[in-house]
Amino acid sequence: MKKQFLGKALALFERFKTHKITSADLEEAEQKAKNLDVRKEDFQLLIAMCKDTFSGKYKMNKWNLSVIVATIIYVISPLDAIPDVIPVLGWIDDVTIIGYAISKLSEEILKYKLFSKQSVVVES
Repeated sequence: MKKQFLGKALALFERFKTHKITSADLEEAEQKAKNLDVRKEDFQLLIAMCKDTFSGKYKMNKWNLSVIVATIIYVISPLDAIPDVIPVLGWIDDVTIIGYAISKLSEEILKYKLFSKQSVVVES
């Protein structure tokens, strides 16, 4: 059953990969994060990485940024493999896509976490 949803979710993920993300999209993503249970912190991390990259604080390659942007757009989009209007079930595909993105970005996430630690030390 999960493979069926993953296939649909990945197809939609590819569709939204080129969408331009806005500040309003990021705000909406932050609101949706509360529904993501076990992936809430992972999704919030992706949002932070996106914001820091767009603000120029953090540098990452375009491919990794496109994976993050596509993930955020997928989560906030009403077009899902399982519509979000179906409570709990509607978030399964979002959680799956976030997990997929996290797995593909593991090296970048480690770099970002190191960057974040260094930024906190410098600001203190």
